Amino acid sequence: MSEMKAKDVLEYAKAQGAVMVDLRFIDLPGVWQHTSVPIHRLEEDSFEDGFGFDGSSIRGYKPINASDMLIIPQAKTAQMDPFTKAPTLVLLCDIVDPITREPYGRDPRHIAKRAEAYLKQTGLADTANFGPEAEFFVFDDVRFSSNPNHSFYRVDSREASWNTGKDEGPNLGYKVPTKGGYFPVMPTDTLMDLRTEICQILGGLGYNVEVSHHEVATAGQCEIDVQFDSMVKTADQLMWFKYVVKNAARRNGQVATFMPKPLYGDNGSGMHCHQSLWKDGKPLFSGDRYAGLSEMALHYMGGLLAHAPTICAFANPTVNSYRRLVPGYEAPVNLAYSSRNRSASIRIPTYSDSPKAKRLECRFPDSSGNPYLAFSAMLMAGIDGIQRKLDPGDPFDKDLYSLSPEELAHVPTVPGSLDGALDALEADHEFLLAGDVFSRDLIDEWLDYKRTNEIQPMRMRPTPLEYELYFDI
Repeated sequence: MSEMKAKDVLEYAKAQGAVMVDLRFIDLPGVWQHTSVPIHRLEEDSFEDGFGFDGSSIRGYKPINASDMLIIPQAKTAQMDPFTKAPTLVLLCDIVDPITREPYGRDPRHIAKRAEAYLKQTGLADTANFGPEAEFFVFDDVRFSSNPNHSFYRVDSREASWNTGKDEGPNLGYKVPTKGGYFPVMPTDTLMDLRTEICQILGGLGYNVEVSHHEVATAGQCEIDVQFDSMVKTADQLMWFKYVVKNAARRNGQVATFMPKPLYGDNGSGMHCHQSLWKDGKPLFSGDRYAGLSEMALHYMGGLLAHAPTICAFANPTVNSYRRLVPGYEAPVNLAYSSRNRSASIRIPTYSDSPKAKRLECRFPDSSGNPYLAFSAMLMAGIDGIQRKLDPGDPFDKDLYSLSPEELAHVPTVPGSLDGALDALEADHEFLLAGDVFSRDLIDEWLDYKRTNEIQPMRMRPTPLEYELYFDI
C-alpha cells in the first residue's frame, strides 16, 4: 500500500467493492476520530482538496470561533476495514487550515512528520525506526461508575486468579495465578485463539507479526509484537493495532484495554519502545562501545535519560500511568541503562549480534497516550543527546530491584506522578522546539488539557481506599 497514489486508491476501492470511505485522524490525547462519506464522493481531487469538518468538538483542537478545518486523506495509508459490515475503505488523514492550507500545528501526525523531517535536516540520519511492544488486558466484564455519592470499578476474567472458588456451573479450574501468566499453555491460557485471530487480521492489513503470547498478569494480559518500521508508519501501525485488538475482542464477546494499571497487585501494561537510527540503509547504533553500541547510540541514550521526565509527559501521559511506575515493583523507574538487565529503564537487547539488530529499548513508556507525540518526544531527546554529546553515565548491570535504599539514592528516577511529568515538560521543553517540530502552542495546550481534564478531577474525588483508611478517624 505504501506506493499508492490517488488513482491507485480509487482502483483499489473499486476492486474491493467499497461502498463507504472512513476518514480517520487523531485527537490530541491520542484517540482515533472518524467521519465517513459514500465512495462516490472520493475523487482524485479529494486527496488535494480534502473534506471539511468542524474541529471545535475535537479534544485539543481549535476553539469554536475558528473551528472550520480540512482533513486531507493520505493515499499511502489506504486499507479496507476488517470489521465493518459493509466494505469500507479507511484513509488516515492530516489536518490543514482551510484558509492558509498550512498543516495544522496541533495535528499530532503532522508533528511526527516534522520530527522525521528534522532528523534528515540535521544530517545525522535519514530514518528513525521504532518498534513498540504494546501490552493489553482482555476482560470478560467491566463495570465502573463515578458519582458524587459513590465510586467503584469491577473487572472480571474467566481466567483470573480470584475466580478459583467461583461457582461457574461448572468451574473448570486452570486459572492464571497472580503474576503467573508468563506463559503456560491452554487451557490455562484462554486467549490463544483470540490472539491468533488478531495476528491474522494484522497480517491481512500488511503488518508483520513477530510474536504473540500471554503476559505476566492474571486476568487476560497479552502481548503481540509487530515488526518495527519508520516512526510515522509505526505510529499509524500502532493505531491500527489498538483498533484491531479492541474490535476483535468485542467481536468475541470480550473487551480489551490498554490502560496501564487496571489491576491492583499484579503487573501493569507497558509499551517498551525499541528504537534506532539509520542512514542510507545502514544502521548507526552498532559499534565497538558498551554492549556493541556506537558512540552515537550512547549519546542518543544520554538524551533519553536526560530528558526522561519530560518524555514521560507524552509517553506516560495519564494519572493511571503512575500506578505502574512505582519504585520497587514491576516497572523500570530508575533512569539507568544496561545490557540485558530488565530492571533498567533503558536496555540494550542482546538476542542477535547483527548490526541491523542493534537498538535501544526504552522500557518506561506505556500505550495510554498519543504515539505520534510520544515517539517524536523520544526522537527529539535522542537527537539532542547526539548533538550535545550527552554522556549516559556508567551502565548499571546490577539488579536494580535488589539494591538498598542507600545504593538507589544516587540513581535518578522517572516522575512519580503525572503532575511531576507535566512540571518537567514545563521546565524542560526547548529540545522539543528545535526545527519547529513541537510548538509552544501545542505544549501549552497539552499542559492545560491534562491539568484541567485529568489531574484536577482526580484530585477532587475521594477513592474507596480513602474510606478504608480514614473513615474512622
